[in-house]
Amino acid sequence: MAGGSTDSNGPQPGTVYLVGSGPGDPDLLTVRAKRLLEDADVVLHDKLPGPEIIDLLPEDRREDVGKRADGDRTPQSEINERLVELAREGKSVVRLKGGDSFVFGRGGEEAEYLAAHEVPFEVVPAVTSAIAAPAVAGIPVTHRNHASSVSFVTGHEDPTKEESAVDWEALAATGGTIVVLMGVGRLPDYTTALREAGMDPETPVALVERGTWPGQQVATGTLETIVDARDEADVSPPAVTVIGDVAGTRDSVVEFLQNDYGTPNEEA
Repeated sequence: MAGGSTDSNGPQPGTVYLVGSGPGDPDLLTVRAKRLLEDADVVLHDKLPGPEIIDLLPEDRREDVGKRADGDRTPQSEINERLVELAREGKSVVRLKGGDSFVFGRGGEEAEYLAAHEVPFEVVPAVTSAIAAPAVAGIPVTHRNHASSVSFVTGHEDPTKEESAVDWEALAATGGTIVVLMGVGRLPDYTTALREAGMDPETPVALVERGTWPGQQVATGTLETIVDARDEADVSPPAVTVIGDVAGTRDSVVEFLQNDYGTPNEEA
């Protein structure tokens, strides 16, 4: 936990807890996360913790600071300032994010901001949806017979832009699993980029929409066909894309898979 200090005549700052909610099922919250949510004075939450978890929070103790694809969003700068403001009022504050807050969740940015403003904070890790969503759909991100490495990539970045930080050519050459978060809209862009980089068009691909949420669905295909599969199933965010041979293992286990979240055992 980071330390903090205030004027001796003023209130001592409260603590900010950067909490990951896991993939969305309340049963998959960590024990620590559940306790903090019950005890917090206020919870600033995104949309991605999932409706069942958000519904557990009393309305008078929660603030929606979520971001929506192609919709309204709370600027990160406002979220940072609000965390500091509440902590300086002496409140116990939970900053609740989907998955793990340090995996494409801007938790690192918030930690740096809190430290710069001398606000005590604690990080509460969680299972990232990058692993959990494929898992409950019957897809391991690593497998001794198929993949010994896994790369996590944000799909928010345009792979065709000149200064892309994602080297799709290098990823295509790794031979491991590629997991793309927040990549539903740009699926045509990066699947094309991977094929152009030399990845086999027949490489298995799976989209897991709303993993562990009510109404979860899975769409499968190949690097060449997955865009059509997405459109046919009307897959929408949030969804995780799994690219690699591991995506093909789902077919061998799905008949006996008991993770019952919506329609996980039916191909969309």
